Amino acid sequence: MTFLAPWALVLAAAAGVPLVLHLWRRRATQRVEFPAVRYLRRMQREHAREVTLQNLLLMLLRVGIVLALALAAARPVGPLPGASHAPTAVALVLDNSLSAQAVDRDGPMLARLVGSARAVVAAAAAGDRLWLVTLDGTVAGGDAATLDAALAGLRPLDGAGDAPAALRRAAALVRGSGLPSGRVVVLTDAQATTWQAADAAARDGVGVVLVVPPGTPGANRAVTAVAAEPLHWDPRGAVRATIVGDDSASWRLVVSGRTVARGTALPGASVLARAQTTARGWVAGAIELAPDELRGDDVRHFAVHVGEPPAVVVDAGASPFLRGAVAALAEGGRIRRGDGVLLASAERARRPALLFAPADPVRVAEANRALERAGIPWRFGARREGPAPLVGIGVDGAVARSWYRLTIAPGASAVDTVARVGGEPWAVAGEDYVLVASAAEPTATDLPVRAAFVPWLDQVLAQRLASGTVGVTEAAPGAMVRVPARVDALEGPEGRTRPVVAGGQAQAPWTAGVSFWRRAGERVGALVVNAEPQESDAARLAPDTLAARLGETVTAAPSDVARAAFAAGGARALARTCLVLALLLLAVEWIVATRGIGRRAAPAER
Repeated sequence: MTFLAPWALVLAAAAGVPLVLHLWRRRATQRVEFPAVRYLRRMQREHAREVTLQNLLLMLLRVGIVLALALAAARPVGPLPGASHAPTAVALVLDNSLSAQAVDRDGPMLARLVGSARAVVAAAAAGDRLWLVTLDGTVAGGDAATLDAALAGLRPLDGAGDAPAALRRAAALVRGSGLPSGRVVVLTDAQATTWQAADAAARDGVGVVLVVPPGTPGANRAVTAVAAEPLHWDPRGAVRATIVGDDSASWRLVVSGRTVARGTALPGASVLARAQTTARGWVAGAIELAPDELRGDDVRHFAVHVGEPPAVVVDAGASPFLRGAVAALAEGGRIRRGDGVLLASAERARRPALLFAPADPVRVAEANRALERAGIPWRFGARREGPAPLVGIGVDGAVARSWYRLTIAPGASAVDTVARVGGEPWAVAGEDYVLVASAAEPTATDLPVRAAFVPWLDQVLAQRLASGTVGVTEAAPGAMVRVPARVDALEGPEGRTRPVVAGGQAQAPWTAGVSFWRRAGERVGALVVNAEPQESDAARLAPDTLAARLGETVTAAPSDVARAAFAAGGARALARTCLVLALLLLAVEWIVATRGIGRRAAPAER
């Protein structure tokens, strides 16, 4: 047994008062014999044993009353039956991920999870502490009214959220509550991809009550990928999308708020939709499917720049592989010939430019001086030999055979690492430049002779070097992203703008859609937020499987969730029981005392 207010046990010292009074009455005093009281003395001797027992019983009853009141004030908690549950800390982890939007024959999954959460809140007592933790990390805590309001305003995420982090936060709240009893109540649809990274360590030793409403996910169609082709429209272009599902689906392509194409996709098909728009600059688009049981993944967003493609000039001394790639991009309308972005070796450095390391090591010093004159803060250092794999968007699988270590000048402005080799930067980007640590020759890297070279070059030109653009940043809802160089604000999908710090970190919105990077009031790029593709996988874990993964075996039916949440180890609050015991002892004490008075009065009447 434990006590929530152990200091109140000092009141038990008052139990000595009845004992002292009882002993005081037994003290011998001076006796004076009166003939008139001889009859009373004879009657007293006849009832002496009964009176002694009665006084002893009254003393014990009065001591018990004082002790019961002291125990009630100390608020005991123990495994004995009690009139109410022990004060309990309960953190509700409610799965509001995209998959919880699904509707099956039993109704919306999220509505059923909220209903189970309301049952816990309704069963809470005054001494309990409650929190609501959702998978986006939001915490609401306080009384039942506060949690009811939070549940009423709950909205599903457009992504997966972070289930392990929510579980860790909930466990920390329970452990820090100061109450002896606590539970984390996990209410979820048990989607396998949501909980694949969760384990018993996340709950930090706190007991878990798992609530998984019954139900079978229905058929689902989803758009799992979308991309604009090319990244710059003139104003014609195309959108390629991947659609998954068990049956055909009708789709429509929306650009800048207007439907520009429609069609029907076969199961598992890839859609190529051609379109034209009158908008200019950076615009938002989306491909949408007809609604099904899981609406959240029926829309996928993209961003595109409408205008002239970037102008490119190739240095006469550039490698034939680089000149061939530029010719292919120009023929496809991805770039145009003109005095714009320079593609050359670093000895010819200027901005804007895509620069490669010198093919001749003797010219490294000359290249470094040219980089300094161009205001590019990177320098070529020691020569390294491979082969070593390249890691980065568009270069995975390629190999560097020789490269130079890139070092940056102290105090340089924010830059991005585009690709790495051996854990070090291999391609870096800054304001109006991209610098590559290898020469554009097969002897230095096999990237120029790979099929991925042309798409990689297209992406670098469109995303990093096109005039007035920082390209497209893609992120999952709520993810942390790096703010591109020279960007000073982010315009949200709803049109509101918030300041950001170039080169710093910013959190992507939790709502899917397109935001725009801004510089000096102008749109210069886009932040595209879409749900993780795995959120469209409706496969669920069996409740027992998820319980075993969390290190718990308790799985509560939704109808029993409140009882399970507050049955923390069988402990009950015993304060009310102690008060009831004190009242019973008072009643017995009154009966015993009254009976004694009646018996002593009866002989006197005779």
